[in-house]
Amino acid sequence: MSHILNKVRVLLIGAWLGAAIFFSAAVAPSAFAVLRSFNVPNATEIAGGIVNRTLSVVNTSGFFISLLSIVAAVVVRKRYGVRAFVVQLMLLAVMALATGIGQWVIAARMRALRQAVGIPIEQVSLADANRVAFAALHSYSVVALSIAIIAGLIAFFIVSNRVEAGRD
Repeated sequence: MSHILNKVRVLLIGAWLGAAIFFSAAVAPSAFAVLRSFNVPNATEIAGGIVNRTLSVVNTSGFFISLLSIVAAVVVRKRYGVRAFVVQLMLLAVMALATGIGQWVIAARMRALRQAVGIPIEQVSLADANRVAFAALHSYSVVALSIAIIAGLIAFFIVSNRVEAGRD
């Protein structure tokens, strides 16, 4: 049973990593580039909406996958040395925190700022306090997802190494 559980953890973490990296490297930049290339009015606002909805899926799934992986790690903990067990718990907790904060704190504040200005964010002066705050939150969002990806990647290697080594 623990062998199957570890394989499921590898699959879930790996699938999330693929989605998160694809989102970061392809989806987000493509949405902005394509809409801007067609000179669509409010292209940045529209692309931001697409990216926001997609990022919501990435963050929410990352949060729940990391929590599920923590529970599963506890179930199979006897298969790991103490250090490997504690490290994977810490990494998965970092992944859960980063995706949770990214989704329910940073993204929520970004949505609130968009609503507060009442016009597309790209039409707000670069010197406006709301626009400055929005840019800062965007940076925090990128950092949060990057931290989650790095933590998830290291956790993936710890869990997958266990499966590949046949120690399960």
